[in-house]
Amino acid sequence: MKTLPQFFLLLALALTGCAPAPQLGSRLVAPTENQSGFARAEAMQPLEFPRDFGPHPDYQTEWWYYTGNLDTADGRHFGYQFTVFRRALLPPAERTERASGWAADQIYFAHFALSDIGAGEFTAAERFGRGAAGLAGAQAEPYAVWLEDWRVEETAPGVVRLTAVHESIALDLTLTDLKGPILQGDRGYSRKGAEPGNASYYYSQTRLESAGTVTVNGEAFPVSGLSWKDHEYSTSALSEGQVGWDWFALQLDDGTDLMLYTMRRADGTVDGFSHGTLILADGTTRPLAWGEYSITPTGEWTSPHSGAVYPSGWQIEIPEYGVSLTLMPWQNDQELRLSFVYWEGAVRIEGTHAGAAVTGNGYVELTGYFASMEGEF
Repeated sequence: MKTLPQFFLLLALALTGCAPAPQLGSRLVAPTENQSGFARAEAMQPLEFPRDFGPHPDYQTEWWYYTGNLDTADGRHFGYQFTVFRRALLPPAERTERASGWAADQIYFAHFALSDIGAGEFTAAERFGRGAAGLAGAQAEPYAVWLEDWRVEETAPGVVRLTAVHESIALDLTLTDLKGPILQGDRGYSRKGAEPGNASYYYSQTRLESAGTVTVNGEAFPVSGLSWKDHEYSTSALSEGQVGWDWFALQLDDGTDLMLYTMRRADGTVDGFSHGTLILADGTTRPLAWGEYSITPTGEWTSPHSGAVYPSGWQIEIPEYGVSLTLMPWQNDQELRLSFVYWEGAVRIEGTHAGAAVTGNGYVELTGYFASMEGEF
């Protein structure tokens, strides 16, 4: 579950010189766009790799989402987020060949954030670009997704290099997939609501062995750890009354991974279309419906920047599989205040699984606390 609001109409105008670009921290929402003519996620269909590592331009929205927890040899901890989003401007039947190599029917934007826990610093940046002239894009073979020099590129089967630089921070990481693609929902078909087509195609690569460097203020730190990738595409929106979601990607030291999310409703209840997946060390999965797991906030944090009040700390219980986990943010201030405002940050984990003590790290995303995400996806 990832953030992708409806300011793409304004973005398209900005990139063609017809309107001002979205301002940092603003909440710009365009009128609801017509979704007719785009492909929709209306039923389970087999995902195939490497084909589905690449783009799906006939669907209106898509994202490639990387998060990770990294450590230096002496224990300095970093968390990172790197995401490339795609939005189609025209449905397939309305696209035509145009003479200019700058003409685009796809818009891309990207987020890059670094949590420097030792320094107590959090930095987030955003870029926009058109899917033309090589400025931004995605491809399946060899796999790559990029926006200018923010890039993820396949270097060998199951191995990618992730690079990004923004002002005083930079990442240069090699990510090696240890489990292969994990299909979320019903074999990759993830329903988000009762309406036809209110769903996505969704897979994860939940355990990416990570090594490389984090650079802060000109100093390069050799790091290692684990990363997580989500790739999701759809033509969809949140249902009426759904205001946001809490999403969890957790990696335990016994080799277990866990994806959970709750869709929050305006009345404070959790939508029944919330679900999750338990991924065992050998890559086998156990689907989790809402009610088979619980997520209880244990505290809250008020952003001094936006005024939004977020849960901060959680207790997760999955009785059937003997999972009891306590999560705490590595630091409270991991709020992204870009074209829209949300919290996404590194968390540390302690607890038990199947009677044994476990520790770990993960990432949590919280949307709809600054403003409702209803009608967006």
